[in-house]
Amino acid sequence: MGLSAVSGGGKTYSALLVAYGLCGDWNKVAIIDSENNSADLYAHLGDFNVLSITAPFSPERYIEAIRSCEKAGMEVIIIDSITHEWDGKGGCLEIVEQLGGKYQDWAKVTPRHQAFIDAILQSPSHIITTVRRKQDYEMTKVDGRVKVEKGGLREITREGFEYELTINLELDTRHTATVSKDRTGLFMGKPSFVPSAKTGDIIAQWCEQGEEITNLIKPGSDWYARVDECVTQKQLVELYNNNKAEIDTNPLLQQLMSNRRSQINGKTLSAA
Repeated sequence: MGLSAVSGGGKTYSALLVAYGLCGDWNKVAIIDSENNSADLYAHLGDFNVLSITAPFSPERYIEAIRSCEKAGMEVIIIDSITHEWDGKGGCLEIVEQLGGKYQDWAKVTPRHQAFIDAILQSPSHIITTVRRKQDYEMTKVDGRVKVEKGGLREITREGFEYELTINLELDTRHTATVSKDRTGLFMGKPSFVPSAKTGDIIAQWCEQGEEITNLIKPGSDWYARVDECVTQKQLVELYNNNKAEIDTNPLLQQLMSNRRSQINGKTLSAA
């Protein structure tokens, strides 16, 4: 789920309320805070967990933070915000500039950004992302002259991120949300609203109705430790052979094994 807004639009506050509604337990909510400790402003809401990160905002630092929250058993993880991973100090745009700023340099950075997206999509936890929005401008040619016009608001992250989301809400300065994408059908076509814990509860009920009957790994599962203990390809294969039936029927566990195999093989790109 994504929440986007200009400064003062209530991204963090709304995300926290929705997160609580999703799981009903503040102790199971974690916020990865890259917004100068803005989460501290809402400490009165409950005893949620905060993992603050500072520059450099490389994709790998975000991935590491997500994994830490998963291992700690968090049911809902808020990433506040993903803008820094793209446009912050040490983020993807700056990494490309440091490599030389050439088009071909994206061949090195795009896989790192995609790994960040995959970490969000493949997480066993509910993920809520926030992203900043800013005024966009368009250049048009009128009577041979170039004219600059306002072109609406644009999310400050890589174009296309919204397509990865199940639900995307756009907040205005009154904290009112309109739906720009909704695969659930819960909010699309409905009047704008102020996100609350009830919003999260409605989404949680939808998730339960559509949940597949399968033994998926849960946040905090000992599978994370068992996979991380494998430091060689041989150990990973042995773990698979000893648990083949369970792994073959569990897509998330298969992904966990695949990620570890890539790390062991040295395919995981290091942070710049």
